[in-house]
Amino acid sequence: MERKIKTLYIITILAILAFLGMQVYWLYGRYKFTITEVQNSAYARIVESITNLNRRHETIVNTDTTELVLNHQASYILKDSVDNDSHMHHLATIISREYNIHELLGIKPGSPLTNEEIEKLDLILSNGDEAIKTKTVTCDVTDAPSKGAVWAALTHADTEFMSPLTIDAVETHLNSIGLYSEVRLTVSDSIEWTPTILKHASVMDPETIFSVPYSEMERKSVIITYRIPIAEIFHDMIGSLIVIAILSVFLIVCLLLQFSTILKLTRLDNIRNSFVTTMIHELKRPISTLKMCVSGIENEHMMKDKETRQDLLRETRNSLDNLSAYFSKLRDITFNNVEQIPLNIQQVSLHNLLDEVTATMTNPADKNVDIINEIDMNLEVSADKTHLMNIINNLIENAVKYSGQDVEIKAEASEDNDGVELKITDTGYGIPASDLKHIFKRFYRGKASTGEQPGMGLGLAYVKLLIDAHGGDISVESTEGKGTCFTIRLPQ
Repeated sequence: MERKIKTLYIITILAILAFLGMQVYWLYGRYKFTITEVQNSAYARIVESITNLNRRHETIVNTDTTELVLNHQASYILKDSVDNDSHMHHLATIISREYNIHELLGIKPGSPLTNEEIEKLDLILSNGDEAIKTKTVTCDVTDAPSKGAVWAALTHADTEFMSPLTIDAVETHLNSIGLYSEVRLTVSDSIEWTPTILKHASVMDPETIFSVPYSEMERKSVIITYRIPIAEIFHDMIGSLIVIAILSVFLIVCLLLQFSTILKLTRLDNIRNSFVTTMIHELKRPISTLKMCVSGIENEHMMKDKETRQDLLRETRNSLDNLSAYFSKLRDITFNNVEQIPLNIQQVSLHNLLDEVTATMTNPADKNVDIINEIDMNLEVSADKTHLMNIINNLIENAVKYSGQDVEIKAEASEDNDGVELKITDTGYGIPASDLKHIFKRFYRGKASTGEQPGMGLGLAYVKLLIDAHGGDISVESTEGKGTCFTIRLPQ
């Protein structure tokens, strides 16, 4: 049985560890998935942010006057060419010019233009005055994903010429939407048409690097290093974490309760086997005595001796009384509650009752037992005499059993408004502190009982059961090596 319990114990531990391992693995996958989700969300927001910044030129054009439009002109040219290997190439060219109209015309800033001044401006622009800033960019757009992407690239280049993108502008815009990142601007060796993720977020270091082109024809991109906040990841996982934690605790508790129940059943089985073995051992002693007495009674020679005959009869009577008391104890201890124990309440003299118990006791021949009765002869208590005698008898027997060669047992009692208090003190071995809270449990045997002393651990449980049936209370104080004091309180 012990081997099976150990095997079950190991299996239970392995099952718990396997379950926890599966949960950790699942949470790890969920953690990686959440990082990817947060990364994709940040990617979409960053791309949208850079796109919004690239629309500045369109916003400026649509919200200002014709005068401002004339301050800037852009020409978009798309044409095809064939190289030496007869391969077709698509070329895109942007010619962007920026100038100050009033400076070119030499007129007062802010003054409206006349028709003559507009004609003069056209002539100046056609001649290419030095005051006109011109920027021309031509690149091969054969690999462009679509014509729309080419026109967008031309617009982006024109926007960059009018208002170059700055790191501060990007950081300010990203911070405004809650994306606190490290930003830098780069020029690559080739055209990047779409945003890319240069470095994926790792599990231990959730940092992602995004590359978003903002002026494709000039090969300019903004590199954004975004560190994913761990708090944001766990915030997204909080629901899963709570569910997993509850299920894990529930399953582990169920496994532990199941294993605890099996252990309790095993202990009960061991107690049952020990009880049967001890009961047989306890019954054998009075039965052996009775057999010896019966054998003596059958011997006519021994029966002729009056003193021997009386000794045999006394031993027979004592053995029968022991058997009767033993079975009464077993009967009472099996009641489900104390109300089922029948009581015959009467006035009992504690002093005389203690003397009766002392007179019927058979003390071991190798021990000197001194029982001191200090109970007032006039003190009476309302109780069941038989049960009270059994209570005192059990306590005195234990005091004799768990003591050295010399033992002194003192009984004293007092009465107050709450009832009667009886104290039985001995000078025995004492009870270890670790056993004190268990000694009134059924079948419990403390350290002092694990030697050769017979018993089933029912004596003190029986005593407490009878005291509870009387509505009383029992407590104990003990010091190892000095003795024990049991205090019984019975209401009146």
